[in-house]
Amino acid sequence: METARKDAECDILSSEALADAAECLRSIAHPTRLRILELLLQGEYTVGELAEHCDALHHVVSEHLGVMRDRGLLERERRGRCTYYRVVNPGIEGIIDCVRDSFGSREP
Repeated sequence: METARKDAECDILSSEALADAAECLRSIAHPTRLRILELLLQGEYTVGELAEHCDALHHVVSEHLGVMRDRGLLERERRGRCTYYRVVNPGIEGIIDCVRDSFGSREP
C-alpha cells in the first residue's frame, strides 16, 4: 500500500501547473465559451459566424474570444476583411470531450 501511495505522489502536479490549469478552466467556464470551443474544434470561424451559431450578440462573442485568446487558448488570423479564430491549445479538445462525456447524455 505504501508503494502505491509513493507511485501516486509521483503523478501529482506541481502547484504552478495546478494554478495554470485553474486559470485555463476559469477562462472557459461559461456556456457560450464552451459552445465557441466546440465549434472552433471543428474548424475556423469568424466572430459573426460564431455569434450566429451561439445565438449571441457580436460584441458578446468578441469579448469571450478575447478572454480565451488572452489566455493563449485561441489565435486569430486576418484574411482580407475577415478575422478567423482557431483553437491552438492542444488540451482543449480533451476538456471538451470530458464535458461531452460527463454532460452530453442529459436530456435538455
